[in-house]
Amino acid sequence: MRRFFTSTARRRCSTKNIAWWDHVLPAPKDPIFCVTEAFHADSSPNKINLGVGAYRDDEGRPVVLQCVREAEARIAGSRFLESNSAAVSSKMVEESVKLVFGQDSDVVNEGRFAGVQALSGTGACRLFAEFQRRFHPESRIYLPDPTWSNHHNIWRDAQVPAKNYHYYHPDSKGLNFSALIDDIKNAPDGSFFLLHPCAHNPTGVDPTEDQWKEISYQCKVKNHFPFFDMAYQGFASGDLEKDAQAIRIFLEDGHLIGCAQSFAKNMGLYEHRVGCLSILCNDSKQGAAVRSQLQQIASAMYGSPPVHGVLLVSTILSNPDMKSLWIEEVKMMLYRIQKMRTTLQESLENLDSPLNWENITKQVGLFFFSGLTPNQVEQLAREFHIYMTRDGRISMSGVTTGNVNYLANAIHEVTRSSKEETKILCNIGA
Repeated sequence: MRRFFTSTARRRCSTKNIAWWDHVLPAPKDPIFCVTEAFHADSSPNKINLGVGAYRDDEGRPVVLQCVREAEARIAGSRFLESNSAAVSSKMVEESVKLVFGQDSDVVNEGRFAGVQALSGTGACRLFAEFQRRFHPESRIYLPDPTWSNHHNIWRDAQVPAKNYHYYHPDSKGLNFSALIDDIKNAPDGSFFLLHPCAHNPTGVDPTEDQWKEISYQCKVKNHFPFFDMAYQGFASGDLEKDAQAIRIFLEDGHLIGCAQSFAKNMGLYEHRVGCLSILCNDSKQGAAVRSQLQQIASAMYGSPPVHGVLLVSTILSNPDMKSLWIEEVKMMLYRIQKMRTTLQESLENLDSPLNWENITKQVGLFFFSGLTPNQVEQLAREFHIYMTRDGRISMSGVTTGNVNYLANAIHEVTRSSKEETKILCNIGA
């Protein structure tokens, strides 16, 4: 029997529906998005955005690498990819893990890994967090303090308990190595540790080779599982092999490891969301089992990633000439970043700053962890139209030959404007 509602009854029904989402509050804004929003809202011609985590050229513009342009030309006309998308993804994964484990690594040749295409580094981390929750629900993840802010969100949403381990020492502006080792020793056996293999975000402070060996040894003693987030391979030294050194040390020590890779920065493919998740296994049979579980998790989350970006990456990595071109372009990007580091340090020193700015060139990667206080960061935005995250992280890709002196003068002004803050920073630099 059909029911007929009067207009009054319909109004009552619609009124009840309003309550469904009344309790939903706005989510906290991402700190980097906040920087970008504030920058775009500023009409000053002198404004500078030092929050963006992707490479920019000396004019402050996004860059399309020549190797990417050539790959675009090669895949032009590939309109119907449904039949070969799986093969393209498999090829990209194979070439990606070679960057991590080594071109001629037994890990690759013997198929002792489970690898899947992911939605950039973020998606790779999220897949692994869910995999950890399902198969090691008793274990927590240890994250460096500080780390990329989204790491906390990723493992929290996967319902994996997280705890910080010591990493950065604000007094020395370097690695707090002894405290880091103590945290590894004191963590429950079989814990998961997230490690940045190179160009640590946000500090730009990396362990030395000997320190990595000690970290690997202590993790092995405690049977910890190392998970590497490789977001900036090539941006620490300009050498892809050298930037994978930490992972190779763990391999030599017999660890089973996990690795998230992103091609957002080192190929300039930020909006294409191309990444890879790989997990090293005991043998190919175990690798197949783990891969099937990762594929099932991905299928429930988003199905499969778009194929265009992965086709670009697989084309570049599988073609020797194009790969060589990419390696040279990575070096060129890093050269510009290093030049800006040197120029910024020299500009501050030429202003007779009372502070020690050697950490600008001692740190590596895209970011300079400046030591600026939240109040100084706010003053830079308010008075000089310079925008960065509140922790004082400066994206060096936003520094150009056209604005570096303006930036140096602004930093000099805010660091000497407060006697108390200047005194503290002088002690830090001593």
